[in-house]
Amino acid sequence: MSDSNEAELIVEEPEEYVEAPEVEEVFEGDVEVNTGLNKALDTYRKLIEKNEGLEPLTEKQQEALEKRIKEIESREVVETILEHDPVEIPCEKGKISIGPPTLTRFEKARIMGARALQLSLGAPPFIPIPKTARISLDIAMEELEQRVIPITIRRVLPNGDYQNIPIEYFD
Repeated sequence: MSDSNEAELIVEEPEEYVEAPEVEEVFEGDVEVNTGLNKALDTYRKLIEKNEGLEPLTEKQQEALEKRIKEIESREVVETILEHDPVEIPCEKGKISIGPPTLTRFEKARIMGARALQLSLGAPPFIPIPKTARISLDIAMEELEQRVIPITIRRVLPNGDYQNIPIEYFD
């Protein structure tokens, strides 16, 4: 069926295909060049020379700068993180070693939200219900202020170590 309403799709193919040259990646195992380190050292050198003022560095200052750069280059670069088994940091009575001594706003929000959900699903309150309470969140806030919720906060360090802190320990 060839109607004038139907549009024809014409695909033109180029006469010649130009092939892109293959790029071979060459990695030399013996030579390890850390371009990030080299850029950082160049920037460091420029900053030191700039901070010294308009006068060029003296020989002694130049030697000290080169010595510091060699020291930086000789440092071991840690590229992989060694396996670390998380360890619990013991919580001595009243002593919090991870984070602030008070509950953070995120911890408060999480506790109040979880407790309000429990209350709305029929859990018994730990305090007499205040007359000003309109919703379960009001009861949860009052329970948190009085520190009667039996909950423990786990604060975790980036390496996986953690500390379990009872809510009574917070200021």
